[in-house]
Amino acid sequence: MDEQTQRLMTCFRTVFGDLSDADLLNASMSTVAGWDSVASITLVNVIEEEFQMQFDYDAIPDLTSFDAVAKYMQANNGAHA
Repeated sequence: MDEQTQRLMTCFRTVFGDLSDADLLNASMSTVAGWDSVASITLVNVIEEEFQMQFDYDAIPDLTSFDAVAKYMQANNGAHA
C-alpha cells in the first residue's frame, strides 16, 4: 500500500472512526454508518488539510466512496490515492 493511500485512509479514520483497512478501502455512503452530507464536507476538509489541496465543491456529491475520492484526487491533484 502506497503512502498516499495510507494518508487517505488516515483521513477517513479521522472522520469515521477506527475501521479495518478492508472496510476503509471498500467504504461508501451505504456501508459506513454516519456518512452523510455533513460527514462528506468534514471528510473533504480533513483531506484538503492533509494533502494541501482544494476540492471542487461541485464534485462533493459524487464522492460517495473511498474509491471515488481516491480517483478524484488522482485526476485532480496527481495524487496516487
